[in-house]
Amino acid sequence: MDWKPDPGARLGFVALVLLVALRFCTARGDTHSLLYNFTVDPHPSPGELWCVVQGQVDGNFFLSYDCGGTKIQSTSPLGEEVKTMNTWETQTESLRNIGDFLKGQLPDIIPEKHTARGPLTLQARMMCQCEEDGHISGSWQFGFNGEMCLRFDSENGHWTEVHSGGRRMKEKWEKDRAVTDFFKNVCMGDCQTWLQDFIVCWEKMLKTSASPTTVPRTVQPTAPTSNHITKIILGVLTGFIIISIVAWIIHKNRRQCSQEAPDRCSVGLRTRSLLGCFCSPAFTLKPRDQTLGIPSLSTSYDDTVAAPSRVSCHI
Repeated sequence: MDWKPDPGARLGFVALVLLVALRFCTARGDTHSLLYNFTVDPHPSPGELWCVVQGQVDGNFFLSYDCGGTKIQSTSPLGEEVKTMNTWETQTESLRNIGDFLKGQLPDIIPEKHTARGPLTLQARMMCQCEEDGHISGSWQFGFNGEMCLRFDSENGHWTEVHSGGRRMKEKWEKDRAVTDFFKNVCMGDCQTWLQDFIVCWEKMLKTSASPTTVPRTVQPTAPTSNHITKIILGVLTGFIIISIVAWIIHKNRRQCSQEAPDRCSVGLRTRSLLGCFCSPAFTLKPRDQTLGIPSLSTSYDDTVAAPSRVSCHI
């Protein structure tokens, strides 16, 4: 018997393929971010470091680096995964240069109202991000003693004063083209390159990683907004389409069955379950001619003696 695919089955298969492809593309297009928190103390206590930078990817710690002594303090499994890459060496060298640059700028950006009674540390946070649609963005945030004062948009070169403590910093850096270009090139150039190179090795680990490792407090900007709502809508839409396709196929099969053999389908359709719709509710014996000495089966019988044999599907 030749098998001809039902149009509803073909439609369902195509829809499922499209849904799987959509989910795959969404997974591959997840937003990823790479950030580095710098802490610069121009007058550290004995035994303390004057420059420390901590790296995170999607909120997960992977690196603690002494940018003053050029020594890696610690790494997580994420860091161990990529530290043999050439990009890792380029990264640590650039982080050391950034630390030196920030230390050199510190005397000119100290807030005017600051007194010498307490220590003053500079915090800087560089973040680069690749969004789901492929858009690349980056920013810097600067502050003193844990309080953010100034923000720099690496895309358009715009400086935003968040706190009065960043006024002098903004006045100095906004007029200095070399400083603006330095922050922009490092964030939109170097940081984006590191993210693209590292994420190839990190993507699978990030999906199965535990909660982020706790790191010391530093400048705390707003975290990137996750895309949970989009994923929920996509899941609901997927389930709705699949249920609609299955219901349409069942409805069409019932109509076709009732038109071709209503006497055989009337009982079977009433007892057929959702999964049982793909099983035949009954079979009948048809007379056949006598061949090779085998007598044909009689199709006449007494209703009071026997009943037609039926086969049902049990799940």
